[in-house]
Amino acid sequence: MKFFQSFEKFMRKLFPSTFTIAIFLTIITFILALILTEPVNLETSSKPVHREISFDPLSNSDIHIFQITAFWYNGLWNTALLAFAVQMMLILVLGYVLASTKPFQLLIEKVLVFCNSTPKSVFLVTLLTLLVSFFNWGLGLIFGAIFAKKVGEYACKQKTPLNYPLIVAAGYSGLMVWHGGISGSAPLKAAESGHFMALVGQNLPPVDFSQTIFSLMNIVIAAVLLVVLPLALYLLGKKNPGISIPIFSSSSEIGSNGKSEEISGAERIDHFKWSGIVLGSVFILIATLKGAETGNLSVIDPNYLNFLLLGLGLILSGSIARFLKLVKNAMGAAAGILIQFPLYFGIMGIMKYSGLVEIFSDFLMNISNETTFPLYTFLSAGLINIFVPSGGGQWAVQGPIIVEAAQNLNIPLGKAIMALAYGDQITNMLQPFWALPLLGITGLKAKDIIPYTLFLMTIGTIIFVTGLLLF
Repeated sequence: MKFFQSFEKFMRKLFPSTFTIAIFLTIITFILALILTEPVNLETSSKPVHREISFDPLSNSDIHIFQITAFWYNGLWNTALLAFAVQMMLILVLGYVLASTKPFQLLIEKVLVFCNSTPKSVFLVTLLTLLVSFFNWGLGLIFGAIFAKKVGEYACKQKTPLNYPLIVAAGYSGLMVWHGGISGSAPLKAAESGHFMALVGQNLPPVDFSQTIFSLMNIVIAAVLLVVLPLALYLLGKKNPGISIPIFSSSSEIGSNGKSEEISGAERIDHFKWSGIVLGSVFILIATLKGAETGNLSVIDPNYLNFLLLGLGLILSGSIARFLKLVKNAMGAAAGILIQFPLYFGIMGIMKYSGLVEIFSDFLMNISNETTFPLYTFLSAGLINIFVPSGGGQWAVQGPIIVEAAQNLNIPLGKAIMALAYGDQITNMLQPFWALPLLGITGLKAKDIIPYTLFLMTIGTIIFVTGLLLF
């Protein structure tokens, strides 16, 4: 355990800010594209993605470095991806608001009485975060972050020493299992009728959940993760219980400066006691009707989740004025997403348009056989996720290669899809992209939690590889 403590100190000194990490990854991706790819003739290219390039004059240049700059620029300001960034900011802000309401805080306090030590706290945070994340990744992300922060606040209030970074890492554990849950991007897309025609130009039958999420392999792996990860962090918590008391603001009231506000005119509507409840109830009713009409779990996308969070936040806030105060306080936690997500979109642009994804994937697929193919798919997906940290985006660019290779090697398509899903989620423990909302809420830096998330990554890799070999 002394080795782990030394490793923890080393990693905290080694890791810079998450913004600097994004800059480093951008430079590395740019250099790799410059070395490994060739200039693209955008006018004659058969790839549909190249039709999206619209950065003149650089995109029409034959000079390679100019083209890569154009790829980066188009990814950086991709409208669809920027919309996704706003969705993530809303998930963070609205989830933060929900957790700041008095009813939600009372509910959490009922659980916090069991969080009187690091081992117990980390076990509960991990277990509950995993369960929520298997259901929905966005909900798991915000739930784990808020629960971890509340544990820290409780320890501060009780003046109990706590290993707060370990608790926060436990709150991030859901991002290591989400793609194997019912909100996983690749399994959801593969189950859609006609999806493979759009993806690979073949009229393949849909791959339903019985072959992916509810397959015997994934059920066993999920069960093992649900048992092993909380126990592993519990034991780690016993060895590293923490000797300091987390420090938080003594007041959890949001937007309160101790002064009474003068309310007059139409502004009284915002402060009307039932205004938030009435408006929020309307939103929840609409969301319920939409979910009932759709009749499947794929309706729980970021937009639907935000709509639910918005309705619940208004209801539990009581008044519109109180809700807006909570939103104002929560906005600071979204700063990391606002400024850093576009940098990763630029990286994704280079990977997507230059052909780097195909180069990485093709290399591993070409050395694969029936036994090693799932493992190489897992490894390639993990590598690509460092540069393209989006499950849906990764499936769009890597999926066609995996589908073709699986057909050539007679590998069950469901297993190939889950191998990609496992690889995509495992390196979330290394890539700080999805940790930005968590870090914004909990007030920590990436270097504080990375030793523990790498510990989770190691255990998860062993479980995933073993599962892929046995089934």
